[in-house]
Amino acid sequence: MIAMTRPWPSVNESRLYVAFELSAKSWKLGITSGFGVEPWVQTVQAGDLKKLAQVLRRGRVHFRLGADAPVASCYEAGRDGFWIHRALTAMGIDNQVIDAASIEVSRRARRAKTDKLDA
Repeated sequence: MIAMTRPWPSVNESRLYVAFELSAKSWKLGITSGFGVEPWVQTVQAGDLKKLAQVLRRGRVHFRLGADAPVASCYEAGRDGFWIHRALTAMGIDNQVIDAASIEVSRRARRAKTDKLDA
């Protein structure tokens, strides 16, 4: 059996990174352009893809990226299923759906639970 690998882009490339925190009424977006860059947190109404596209355009301007800079996003798999993944992919966004159980965390440390921290 041959293992196939996919080349991952460098964080030094001009790319917009978006982490979604999904809820029934709103989506909180943590947007950045790479490691060490303070996230720009925005909120859109759940399912409002037009507003999402506007926020991503504003994010490119905010981080001084080109209008054609690619977008990479992720969200935690959950109640919304995969329709969001299909919609993001149709918008040209490289999206990853993450299984919450696969995220390694310290079981001994107390962790704050807020949407801002999650995003």
